[in-house]
Amino acid sequence: MNQLNSQSHEVWQRLEKGRQAKAASGGYVGYGSPAFGQKTVNGELVDNPQEQEIIELIRRHHKSGKSLQQVADWLNKNGYTTKRGQQWRRISVKRVLDRLYGKNPLGLTIEKNSAR
Repeated sequence: MNQLNSQSHEVWQRLEKGRQAKAASGGYVGYGSPAFGQKTVNGELVDNPQEQEIIELIRRHHKSGKSLQQVADWLNKNGYTTKRGQQWRRISVKRVLDRLYGKNPLGLTIEKNSAR
């Protein structure tokens, strides 16, 4: 049984090295679905034009002052769906914006006060 574990580990290491090399060269290694706004073509990530249009709508509506829920409601009312064909939710809109701007778009840092 130990030899089987050793062989499995060697296979895992070879596959992992291949995935790391592909990722390092900009390739898509296939962990889950590509992010909203992208798709895979011949193993490479490329922009999905239809989803990029929705990302731009999300960006514009959010910048105009709409809340995440208001943006989701607008998308649903106008027939837009997520990558998996589901209705938009607040968290789905937030994830798109997080990827677009980063999780901390203003560059603010939150320091913990250790004296408490």
